[in-house]
Amino acid sequence: MGIYLNPDNEGFWRAVRSEIYVDKTGMIAFTNRYLNTEQQYICVSRPRRFGKSMALNMLAAYYSRGCDSRELFAGRCIEKEESFAEYLNKYDVILLNMQQFLIEAENESMISYLEQEVLEELFEAYGEVFKRQDLGLAAALRRIYAKTKKKFIFLIDEWDCVMRERKKSEEMQRKYLDFLRNLFKDQIYVALVYMTGILPVKKYGEHSALNMFLEYSMTDQDVFEEYTGFTHTEVEVLCQQFDMDFTETRNWYDGYMFTKYQHVYNPRSVVGAMSCHKFSNFWTSTEVYDALKIYMDMDFDGLRAAIVQMMGGGRVRVNTRSFCNDMRNFTVKDDVLTLLVHLGYLAYDSERKEAFIPNKEILEEFENAMSTGGWQEVMRVLKASDRLLEDTLAGKESSVAAGLDQAHIEVASILSYNNEDSLSSAIGLAYYSARKDYRMIRELPAGRGFADIVFLPLPHTRKPALVIELEYNKSADTAIQQIKSRQYTKALEGYCGEVLLVGISYEKGCAGKRHSCRIERLAVE
Repeated sequence: MGIYLNPDNEGFWRAVRSEIYVDKTGMIAFTNRYLNTEQQYICVSRPRRFGKSMALNMLAAYYSRGCDSRELFAGRCIEKEESFAEYLNKYDVILLNMQQFLIEAENESMISYLEQEVLEELFEAYGEVFKRQDLGLAAALRRIYAKTKKKFIFLIDEWDCVMRERKKSEEMQRKYLDFLRNLFKDQIYVALVYMTGILPVKKYGEHSALNMFLEYSMTDQDVFEEYTGFTHTEVEVLCQQFDMDFTETRNWYDGYMFTKYQHVYNPRSVVGAMSCHKFSNFWTSTEVYDALKIYMDMDFDGLRAAIVQMMGGGRVRVNTRSFCNDMRNFTVKDDVLTLLVHLGYLAYDSERKEAFIPNKEILEEFENAMSTGGWQEVMRVLKASDRLLEDTLAGKESSVAAGLDQAHIEVASILSYNNEDSLSSAIGLAYYSARKDYRMIRELPAGRGFADIVFLPLPHTRKPALVIELEYNKSADTAIQQIKSRQYTKALEGYCGEVLLVGISYEKGCAGKRHSCRIERLAVE
């Protein structure tokens, strides 16, 4: 039992005895499947506080010869799998936190320091196998395998810390990647490598130095979707257990989506909300890496418009393939947006190839970043949104139209009204403050079509629902009639109470007042 070689199960023991523990041991069935196969190189990247270290502690507890973890896994999902007993505590495990080595090496080479630390433990365990202590780590592991036929499982945390914290040092990055490639690629002593960090594997030119890795990132988690965050069902159970409102929990922390699991929640934030019994910003308050504002303010054509569109509840098509998987080399706005997906500030729909702001918690962080300068026009719209909502709830049609005209003037230099989609984003931005008490839904399937924007009140608010229909170069009366004829209010299944039908039109090329508004009230039983 050592620090790096064959660690104990202390980390996983702390996790399972915590007040809130969600069983993710089913993930082990997939790593067991990949043991000693062509798929044995796994790189799983996720944002901070998405359970990466806990997953590594779980894998270490399961595979390491340095402990007996049968009791810890008793009753867990993995215990039902056929492979459970076959690999339980049967492997030599090397667990490395690269962040630790980067910090502790100081002026010494990080790679030399890492090898020195790990080789010391290897020599203690296998000193009879190799007498020379001047061997490199890969050479020593080859010697051990040649004499014992024992293979190793490598668990690597914060693998990308060099790319993030030494972003200007291309030479250090290259040496680090060469070290990892030599340590893992085509080495007979490797049974499995599970590597995790925020960024996918760094690219150089057309090829990756670590091209043997299968990558599972926030743009495509594939078989690891269920283990990326908390699922819809898991959060429902927690809300019942801690007497927390599920609808509001969803509004605050849901929004990350993948192919099979369309609702994935930020685990750190859900745990914080359940533990403190309140809804707040729990995830972004832990940030220590580059501020969101640095990336928002980058001078790429279309970036500001994309951010404003997403602030209004819209989506932006993103090409994620040009991103170099680092935090320095950006060539187009899509590279910046892809980085924000990996950092967790944006969610990504891989089928539609669109990025969007996932939830209220992240939306607040964008607002905070805008408030420090450079986004004055948008901030004026956000500050005016309280009054716009008040006027809407009071049925003041002319005041609403005037408020929308002013909002359009403010953002016209950033967001153009080219079609109903951009109009919808602008209206969503103008009603920004409504998201304090409402869940905003764009393009909600309803009746015979899709309602443009629906604001569903959160349970505690006692406010009416809003069904907003937008018309481009048509009348507001036409918008109201469309809500009725296509029965959009049928989308409010399970809702009982007052509903405001809000028809908004925008006339392109019209001098002066461009927006008009009609508001009608009805009751849904």
